[in-house]
Amino acid sequence: MTKAIARFLSLWLASSVLISCHSHYRSTAYSYVKPKQLSDGLPVDAMYNNGMDTGRIVALTKLILADKYPNIHSMLILRHGKLIYENYFSGEDEVHGGARVGYVKHTIDDLHDCRSISKSFTSACVGIAVKQGFIKSIDEPIFSYFKEYAKYFDPAKRKITIRNLLTMTSGLEWDEKISYLDSDNSETQMDRSDDPISFILSRKLTSVPGTTWNYCGGSATLLGEILRKATGERLDKFAGKNLFAPLGIRKYTWDTMPKNKNLTAAAWGLRLRSRDLAKFGLLYMNYGKWGNTQVLDTDWVKHSLSTQVSRPSESPYIPEGYGFQFWVGFVSEYNHYKTDMPYADGNGGQNIFFWRDMDILLVFTGGNYNRRDIANSGWAAFGYLVPSVKEMQPYLK
Repeated sequence: MTKAIARFLSLWLASSVLISCHSHYRSTAYSYVKPKQLSDGLPVDAMYNNGMDTGRIVALTKLILADKYPNIHSMLILRHGKLIYENYFSGEDEVHGGARVGYVKHTIDDLHDCRSISKSFTSACVGIAVKQGFIKSIDEPIFSYFKEYAKYFDPAKRKITIRNLLTMTSGLEWDEKISYLDSDNSETQMDRSDDPISFILSRKLTSVPGTTWNYCGGSATLLGEILRKATGERLDKFAGKNLFAPLGIRKYTWDTMPKNKNLTAAAWGLRLRSRDLAKFGLLYMNYGKWGNTQVLDTDWVKHSLSTQVSRPSESPYIPEGYGFQFWVGFVSEYNHYKTDMPYADGNGGQNIFFWRDMDILLVFTGGNYNRRDIANSGWAAFGYLVPSVKEMQPYLK
């Protein structure tokens, strides 16, 4: 190869890299615009009509655009039941299972992986099934729903209840602390199993049911199957009729398990628009009511979003409690201001934060899948927004 050709190829490669990088460049210029009023059931208003510091939220938007809060795909803020901020950001994305979809210009109409927020939707469906009488009590032992797996139920396991699954206190051996890319991760093993229910129920007990919290995607999977057996409908079909339809959610997908197409992926399979995540959040902010319809019982919502079982606290951003497939954290950084912060959470930066004290709901989606090292996460972005609320000013002095 001549030097001239080598130099040409070197310059061509360099220019290709620059073009590729430039194609992912985004301006940090931003001016606040009130969200669009659509016919989707979400009322909108302006931030400055709702006691919010618009300048601080604009500043956060610019930090997201500059990737100081990396790979956030959407941020929505609702106050007093109205959508007051909505923005979508381009970024690298993938779908569950590791299929990369590249650099995506996310928009208002795009479906996004919910990942483990799917568990919170599964919990809602269980609540609806209880309300409609399909499930008599969440204190029922689960054995009655899985008699075909009787060989796995010794006397101790027969004490596992639906409540234990909702609160992740089944006592079953399970490890999701390691990466989902690790073949030893229990949820990864469940997903690869020909019979996920058998895989879950065959786990040995490591604690008495109801006594010890341990994060377990298998709990949601069992809840989805219990719902199918109780109602006669697969989880995704039941959700479509009884949860999504009342909320006006028409665009969604909910995957089935990789090797069992009759089993909805209750722990991770839902894909929704960010506005529809906001609707789900508002349903809980309104204690189960949407318009004139009481979709969920008020008590179910209260129990779902409050501590039913305590769990270890590892840092100020890690929750100290767990409800019915919802986390319970806290806000306590400003001169002893402290309040519970329930939230739904999904791998990669999927969050719904319920700040009831200030009547604020926040929705984030993101693409930081399997990146547990991300410091500037949705929690950090939420912390940045706290001082923007007028009622927080006395705590900032």
